[in-house]
Amino acid sequence: MDWERFALKLASMARDLLAQDSVGDTLGRIATSATELVEGCDEAGILILRGTKVETVAATDRLVVDSDRLQERMGEGPCFDSARTAQGERVFRIADFTHEEPRWPAYAPRARALGVGSMMGFLLFTEDEDLGALNLYSRRPGAFTEASETAGWLLASHAAVAFSSARAHAQMQAAVATRHVIGEAMGILMGGHRLTEDEAFDVLRRFSQENNIKLREVARRVCEQGGLT
Repeated sequence: MDWERFALKLASMARDLLAQDSVGDTLGRIATSATELVEGCDEAGILILRGTKVETVAATDRLVVDSDRLQERMGEGPCFDSARTAQGERVFRIADFTHEEPRWPAYAPRARALGVGSMMGFLLFTEDEDLGALNLYSRRPGAFTEASETAGWLLASHAAVAFSSARAHAQMQAAVATRHVIGEAMGILMGGHRLTEDEAFDVLRRFSQENNIKLREVARRVCEQGGLT
């Protein structure tokens, strides 16, 4: 492993991640970066685990999606486990799928049938019950070494920071957009019904509660229709 070259590429990746336009683009770039930075990695993806349901949010190949679905059905697997809890091991590796794997007896032989030769999973982030993993795949048995595992862990650490930053930015943008549309809706109600600012907001709030519609959606409706009908 050429660690000097890896460090330069990792630094370039970190800058590239911060330049992405959306959370989805950031996650996709993380997955692509894994295939570029980690020796032995043919494909990569990111999954989010919500309860027992798995969502693939980034994948470089169909193999990644099929593996995620398989782990969900079996309820086991290295990537599934790494996303399950913030405690315990944060890196999982199956060196060779041609050998019996007692830790994941249901998943391993089926993954081999999909074309997986070896794989690794890294805890990517934890926030409330929203847990995720960065998954690295090779079609060749024994493709991942200790150096590959170290490189993957370093990539995952940088990726977690970039993902957190991208998500925080997206949330901030959404909050600003929501405030804007609510303010516009309040202005329409104030002008059309001679309401005060507090009264206009109360109209929106009550309509939202009584009809079980999000406040932003109520405001958007006012902006589009000129009022509430």
